[in-house]
Formats: sequence, C-alpha cells, structure tokens
Amino acid sequence: MNIFTEGGRANFSTPTGRWMGIGPYYAMFPMKFAFEVVEKHSKEGDWILDPFAGRGSSIYAAATLGRHGVGIEINPVGWLYGHVKLNPPKEKYVIDRVIQIDRASQTIDKLTIQQLPEFFSYCFAPRVLRFLVSAREHLDWRKNIVDATVMAIILVYLHGKKEQSLSNQMRQSKAMHPDYSIKWWQERGEFPPDIDPVKFLAQRIEWRYEKGVPKHKTSRMIFGDSMKELKAPKKKILTKELFSLLFTSPPYFDITNYHYDQWLRLWMLGGDEQPKWNNKSVWQKKFSGKLDYKILLERVFTYASPLMRDDGIIYVRTDAREFTYETTLDILKRVFPQKTVKVVEQPFTKQTQTALFGDKSEKPGEIDILLLS
Repeated sequence: MNIFTEGGRANFSTPTGRWMGIGPYYAMFPMKFAFEVVEKHSKEGDWILDPFAGRGSSIYAAATLGRHGVGIEINPVGWLYGHVKLNPPKEKYVIDRVIQIDRASQTIDKLTIQQLPEFFSYCFAPRVLRFLVSAREHLDWRKNIVDATVMAIILVYLHGKKEQSLSNQMRQSKAMHPDYSIKWWQERGEFPPDIDPVKFLAQRIEWRYEKGVPKHKTSRMIFGDSMKELKAPKKKILTKELFSLLFTSPPYFDITNYHYDQWLRLWMLGGDEQPKWNNKSVWQKKFSGKLDYKILLERVFTYASPLMRDDGIIYVRTDAREFTYETTLDILKRVFPQKTVKVVEQPFTKQTQTALFGDKSEKPGEIDILLLS
C-alpha cells in the first residue's frame, strides 16, 4: 500500500504513515522527499548516516524501507521524536503511564505552580499545568522508551491551535516569547482551554496506534554532538558496517535559533522557564558566525568520511543563499575529492524546510548537492 497520498502527504491508513509525522519541528525534510532519496540512492540492507538528523526523517525512511539508519541529533526535542518513532512500545504501557502521571499530578504543591512565570498560567489551564509539571518531574525520557513515548506525544501537542493542543492559542512549530504571547492573549481575551489531559492524550495515542506500528530494520537515533560522536565513535552501531549513503541537511546559516524557538518544549525536558538566545554551543545558536559554521561543517563531514564505503553516495540538501551553498559545496569537494559533483536546484515551494510551518519570507530556494563515485 502506498504510504503517501497523491498530494504527497502521509497516508494515515498505514502504520508507517501514522508514525512518520511525529513531531512538529521548524526545519525538517519533507517526508516524501526523504523516502524518495533513500529509495533511489540505496538498496535494502544498506546503512545510511545522517549527522544532522533533526527529528529523524531520513532515518525513519531508511528503517521502514528495509535499510539500516543511524542519525545523530544534539537537540533533545528532535532526538526524542526520531527515537520514539523508531521504537514505539506497546500502546497499553503508554496510556497506563499517562494515567500514572496524572495521578502523581494531584500531589503537586500549589507553591510549585505559583512560582512559575505568569506565562504558564496564561498558556495552560490549572489541571493541564499540574499534569505537565508532573510529567516533567517523573518521566525518564532519556532511558525509558515508554516514558520517552509519553513525553514525545506531550511535546507534539504541548502548544498549537486552541482545543487541538494543550495550550492557549499558539503556533505549533515554535514557541513565541512569553511577553509577546501574554500581550497577544490579553488583547484578544484568550484563555487556556480546560482540557482533561488524560482523555486528550489517550485519544491521540489510540489514533497513533490504531493501524499498528511500522516494521523496520535496525536503526537508531544517537543523542549527541556529531563532531564528537563521529570523531571517536564509541557506539558499536557506528562501526559495525560502512555507510553507503550519507543523507543529511545541515542547519542553514543565520536562519533560526533551534534552541530558542523550541524553548517551551525544552522546558518540558528540564530546561529553563524562559527562552534564552545565547547558548554556549554553536549547535544551539542561530549559526550566525561564519567561522563557526565552516568549522562545524568541515569537522562533521571530515569525521564522517572514513565511515563511508568507497562507492558511497553523499546527498546534502542546503540553502541556496550564496554563503551557505558555496561553503557547503567547497567543504564537500575538499573532503570527498575523488567524487563527481552533481548539483540540483530546488526552487522555493511551500515544501522547503523553512516554509513548512509558516515562514513566508522570500528565499532563493534550496539546492541538493550529490557526490557520486
């Protein structure tokens, strides 16, 4: 059965289609594109590497098409989405855990809620907020796949359209600044919806599992920094086989701050109660320093090079703006000098990475760089 509709959207009548869309994320591969590239440039049983995996679209495509995939992602939001859809546990365990978290929320001290910034009381109804605080305190999402799945489902619906998410009216793809949000809600008289979090989440979990779970080959998402993971890989899966396809899309230069844009979801994962623009890691900034950006790409592709088969294919989607494109192309040529370069322009459409969730600013489009033997 086709896993995409004629319009290129996920076919929700299949388990692969139901699970592929987990996780709103500001910059990501369109899923149909990910499946097309994996199917065209690899064969069943091959190993595929994505060092900038985001929510793991490339790795999910590889896994469900009979390949093996390894993705590396430093942002815990993206990593969690990718990790969960590759390893969904039994539905009963997930719903039972939601109920446990709700019961534990009844013991949350009122002072704990009152000490949160006022944004939270404008954004969430009291029982929703208690549930979220309880989930934040009790879910071991890094180590336990059931807890990870519950947390991933929470993150999907943490904010978005009113009544269709757990929050007051917000964008789903990224969280706006608290001061802006409060002012916007006050001006429009918007109040958070009084939602029963157990009923709300259980319905969506049941829908996700209704068609079953996708069958796939051994694949995984690694939570970490590619510059470290690829340089001295300690994970056996990184050295078990050489990769036949490196398929990725590095962060675009000076487009968005992935850490800042996801601040509310990062709060759910134990982060700060307020968005912070400056972070220590270049991975968490807006990639606005040209030298840092060059170092990031050069190190990642250089460290990935010895993990590739001699006849391996490099497929990189990048921004068509001059600096990002020329930097990426130059580094790829230097790291893989024996390969033939093919460049395919991708004119701007609503399916580009930065347009998928409402970014309407004019852009020159994207470019696919292929390096072939």
